[in-house]
Amino acid sequence: MRAPSRPLKPKWPDALVRLSQRMTRYFTALGGEPSGATPGVALGGECRPGKVYLVGAGSGDVELLTLKAARLLQQADAVVYDRLVEEEVLALIPAGRERYYVGKARGHHSVPQAEIGALMVRLAGEGKSVVRLKGGDPGVFGRMGEELAALAQAQVPAEIVPGITAASAAAASMGIPLTDRGHAQQLRFVTAQLCREDGTPDWASLARRDETLVFYMGLSKVAAICAGLRDAGLPGDWPIMLVANASKPEQQSLIGSLADMPAQLADQPLPSPCLIVVGSVVRMVATSPAVHQHASNLTI
Repeated sequence: MRAPSRPLKPKWPDALVRLSQRMTRYFTALGGEPSGATPGVALGGECRPGKVYLVGAGSGDVELLTLKAARLLQQADAVVYDRLVEEEVLALIPAGRERYYVGKARGHHSVPQAEIGALMVRLAGEGKSVVRLKGGDPGVFGRMGEELAALAQAQVPAEIVPGITAASAAAASMGIPLTDRGHAQQLRFVTAQLCREDGTPDWASLARRDETLVFYMGLSKVAAICAGLRDAGLPGDWPIMLVANASKPEQQSLIGSLADMPAQLADQPLPSPCLIVVGSVVRMVATSPAVHQHASNLTI
């Protein structure tokens, strides 16, 4: 059944104001803190010319952006960004800075990967400081390795700035852990792209009761995932949770079992991006104090 998510209220304007105020205080602290100001984290460093920063934009909530990512966005000469980067995050880029949209959608790549690499090399070669902004964490199914290789081949210096990945945001927003001594002693991230006809996951190795599985980019593969795990030995009543737009005001979720989730999703479609969490930790949603006030009618 559809699980309770946070009330749908547009809180990002207030969040952006608060983040901007904090950044202003921190940058002021670098040059001498104003009298009466609350001590904050002094953000040092600069966005160096000719260097590319591979930065995680986080899961969508602007307040989950790291302070380092926010600083680099305010300092960079050029920002190359993906489809899943929220407007609230892009709003931190000062007016007049160069922006390049290279987002990819399912079945359509607006800019080929090789051209993205060439763009970053060109911008850095022009002496510009460049932020390559990716949704979530750049090192989790973000093709960061290919971009690092392109930069290394051109001898362009690069730095990685991690971000909050969707798995962490989805679990936190639903009030559960990804690991737990009584439920899951292992955690595995899997790209559901392997569920295509030309690639089959090792279902036997994935069908474990002592770990949490998190499938990325798998909304169209839910039936195949449920069938593969059941065929490999997991019971039909094994818990599964789908979370779309994790951490955003428009977050939606479904909770059920491997047996009934395909039918649930058909009756109540979810938008992309959507994360799939499989494991007994999902049962903890019903008792989590983080969502208990909205969960009186939840059954798993």
